[in-house]
Amino acid sequence: QVQFVESGGGLVQPGGSLRLSCEASGLTFYHYGIGWFRQAPGKEREGVACIESPLDRTYYPDSVKGRFTISRGNGGFIVYLQMDNLKSEDSAVYYCAVSPGSCPVGSYADYRGQGTQVAVSS
Repeated sequence: QVQFVESGGGLVQPGGSLRLSCEASGLTFYHYGIGWFRQAPGKEREGVACIESPLDRTYYPDSVKGRFTISRGNGGFIVYLQMDNLKSEDSAVYYCAVSPGSCPVGSYADYRGQGTQVAVSS
């Protein structure tokens, strides 16, 4: 059974920081991408960070490059997303996801968690 445990969302002022955590279990891929995508009301899904096993290559879209950093925890499917200099347009539900094979994440075929809300507002 595939399970995701996500944490770290919340409300933050513009320019602030948040750190998301995710641990997935029940998966046994060797080649895979793990990371986050986000979805705001009325908008398309957007992959915001991904790290690709086994070489740990990372992927970011231009919209978050230089502000978001993904890192891997010790063992298993554990990842963290450090989000700095947050902007109002970063507000969305953030989903941790695993893509069999490679990055990015965000496909409807990916395994994903329930999501955590990130709100950036003054």
